[in-house]
Amino acid sequence: MQIDLKAGRIGSENDTTVVIGLFKEDKLEEDDSSGMESALRRYLREILAMGDFKGNGEEVAVLYPRGLAPPSRVILVGLGEREVFDPESARRASGVAVKKAMKLGVTELSTAIHGLDGGILSPEDCAQATVEGLLLGAYRYDDFKTDGSDESSLVSLTVLIPRRAQARDIGDGIEAGRITAAGTILARDLSNAPGNALPPRKLAAAARRMASNTGLACRILTRKHIEEERMGALLAVNAGSEEPPRFIVLEYGEPADDRDTIVLIGKGITFDSGGISIKPSGGMEDMKHDMSGAAAVVGAMHSIGLLKPPIHVVGLIPATENLPDGRALKPGDVITTLSRKTIEVVNTDAEGRLVLADALGYAGRYQPAAVVDLATLTGACVVALGHAGSGMMGNDETLLDRVRAAGEVSGERVWPLPLWKEYHDQIKSHVADVKNTGGRWGGALTAGAFLEKFVDRPWVHLDIAGTAYTESNKPYCPRGATGVGVRLLVQLVKDWNP
Repeated sequence: MQIDLKAGRIGSENDTTVVIGLFKEDKLEEDDSSGMESALRRYLREILAMGDFKGNGEEVAVLYPRGLAPPSRVILVGLGEREVFDPESARRASGVAVKKAMKLGVTELSTAIHGLDGGILSPEDCAQATVEGLLLGAYRYDDFKTDGSDESSLVSLTVLIPRRAQARDIGDGIEAGRITAAGTILARDLSNAPGNALPPRKLAAAARRMASNTGLACRILTRKHIEEERMGALLAVNAGSEEPPRFIVLEYGEPADDRDTIVLIGKGITFDSGGISIKPSGGMEDMKHDMSGAAAVVGAMHSIGLLKPPIHVVGLIPATENLPDGRALKPGDVITTLSRKTIEVVNTDAEGRLVLADALGYAGRYQPAAVVDLATLTGACVVALGHAGSGMMGNDETLLDRVRAAGEVSGERVWPLPLWKEYHDQIKSHVADVKNTGGRWGGALTAGAFLEKFVDRPWVHLDIAGTAYTESNKPYCPRGATGVGVRLLVQLVKDWNP
């Protein structure tokens, strides 16, 4: 999509569709600092005086000035209370506005930057959040539709600013928003792809294309290499599938004495039937999203490669299907991981933690300052937190705080959960070093305790089972994959060396 930046009075051009965000109780007085074209401000002031539009968060109204002001269409969107405005407010407002525009058939859209006159956020942050919300709100996945769509596709976006002196900072924000949204959209596309269209080998090919386009190093480990690395857990999960496994290594930058290394790990189960411990049939079609952690890592590495922060980042993705077969992993089997720890498999539907165990072991060779893994790991986490945030566990308070802060800024919230000794006790095995489930109670926490057995570095685990996809339309995300984790990881990396 083409994105242009234009300085001048907001809404001064004829025959345009312009998005304008207003705070609750905005009156648009003559001395306001919005930079709005005078006729448009007078027109909107009369509209506001009627009291129909309150400026509540995500409230939207479409107006047709009909010669009383230059634009042919104005989409008003509420920003809520000025005092609590944050980047997420801007994203949600933009998402609501662009969805309304697309339903009206708009293909060329202009927008003011939400919150620019609020004095709360920097111009760069306001611009980034506004653009992210617009691009993510315009997203749809229709790769397999043959009868077209009822909505238009947005072709061009013009970002309007009242003062040219702001252009540099705002331009930086627009570019950051564009790049981060592109990474999120890539993650959504990968997660939304059906299992037959994106088995492990095709996920690996997509990662390689992304790396080639963004200047990243990429290494794909095939079955032979995985066997040489002695990744027994990944091979065991893959045993029931006709599709061969892949282990994807993406690398931005190079290790150096003056920069840290961060390793990002994404669970890449491209379809999860549960294996021999097979899932119920209802809703199993959503198990194409079980590689959302992998999708987030690919999307984040895409954005990191373009933003070029001064840091060394490695992305690791263990990719396989989990299917039942005569050769498939069975309950009661004991497997040996890359780290040489043994696992008693109690339930083959607890397979994500198995492949992550090998990836966590592989991560150690980079001697990272931090390891963050993302996985649609447990339904128990959805029971605990619902769909409003991801569960967070880890072994390092400083890293936990950094991840949580990145989640607040990016709008991808996380909430800390404990890893007490009792959860480790639940996964003790009589026949192996550890077993892969701890029973019904505290399922998200025993899964985190299991992963902790395989790390010796500062580490955080994000359980994104409740946030990786949505069954209803959200302000800047339609039904399906959300691309969660991309913006959080990018923010974490950007903030690492302030």
